[in-house]
Formats: sequence, structure tokens, C-alpha cells
Amino acid sequence: MTALILCHFVLSLAHGMAHHRLGIKLTAAQDLFVMGVIVVAPLISLALFYTRLQKWGAGLLLLSMLASLLFGIINHFVLISPDHVSHLPPGQWALSFKITAVLLSIIEALGTLLGWLGLRAE
Repeated sequence: MTALILCHFVLSLAHGMAHHRLGIKLTAAQDLFVMGVIVVAPLISLALFYTRLQKWGAGLLLLSMLASLLFGIINHFVLISPDHVSHLPPGQWALSFKITAVLLSIIEALGTLLGWLGLRAE
């Protein structure tokens, strides 16, 4: 759980850097979602795993990773915009953007599964 959440955090930072370098801006609402749900919520869930509130941590991990996964799939692979992996502006950071978008999806799917399993554990 710890490794997954920390890996997600690092990948999120790398993806954010690619966004910045390519000049792909998010709306204020998207920025708020990214900071609260994608970056902060998994870190809070990690802290909860080291307390007696492990079920709360699992629930928060499940919700934040599922929401992050859906947000990423919709914005990177479905909606046609500068944020879509096939419609990136030119630049040397395009490959980084694509790789981190795919890796984030994989990590978020695993995080969703681990959160669900954590809720079901006795």
C-alpha cells in the first residue's frame, strides 16, 4: 500500500511537470480536483493505514483512486482536448506525458483494487 501510494505521488508530480512543460492548463475546478483527490487524499489514506483507522484509509484510498482513474481515463483517453494523449501539443515532454498517463491509470486501477480489498479485510 505504501509503495503504491508513494509511486502514485511521484508519477502525479511527473505528469504535472509534463502538463506544465507542454503548456496544458487545467481549469480551476480540475486543479482543485487534482490537488484534493489525486494528490492529497491518497497521502491522507496512507497516514490512516498507520493508525487504528485502517478501514477509513482503505475507503479513502478506494474512492480517491477510483475517482482519479475515471478522471484520467476521461481526460487523457476519451475527451478530445489538448489533454488527450493523441492530441498533445508538440514538444519533447509529449512522451513523458503519455507514459505517465498510462502508468497513472495502471497504478490507480491497482489502488482501487487494494482499497476495495482493504475494506473487505477483517
